[in-house]
Amino acid sequence: MSITAFTDHTPQSAPQGARRIMEATTRQLGFLPAAMARLAGSPELLEAFHRMSALFETTSLEPLAREAVILTVAVRNECHVCVAMHTRKLQALGADEELTRALRAQSPLPDERLEAVRVFTCEVLDRSGDVGEERLNAFLAQGHTSQQALEVVLGIGVYTLSTLANKLTGAPVDPGLVPFA
Repeated sequence: MSITAFTDHTPQSAPQGARRIMEATTRQLGFLPAAMARLAGSPELLEAFHRMSALFETTSLEPLAREAVILTVAVRNECHVCVAMHTRKLQALGADEELTRALRAQSPLPDERLEAVRVFTCEVLDRSGDVGEERLNAFLAQGHTSQQALEVVLGIGVYTLSTLANKLTGAPVDPGLVPFA
């Protein structure tokens, strides 16, 4: 299937089930992201991403730790849309440029606690969740909890869904995100 099979929907052209989320996102961001316009072709997928990402934002992981999970998944899955969007979010959170560069390069992070999140995320991905006690304990030793280990899995799930859908649809980077691509 070619990427031309996916429509850049507007809230008016989208299937009924996608319109509410598209309108709310447009109000919140001031624009409709191109990725969302394409994901709207499946109201169920759009709703799943919307709900799951909102749930991930409520986890006990601190904001920079959540972004470490997201960028680790986005870079590994080569999703230019998510890399740009979450690079911008890191900047908005006041993250150090060295941290952002390291996340984008899949290099060790300057902060040990965040590095534990990045490494644990990679281990969960590489081992399909079967990280073993030693790797889990390394994560916990940096002050994280078993609840947060499960929250990392939630973040991986949310952003695997997003990155794969964005790549499948060929979603472009929005003009406002180009400087972060």
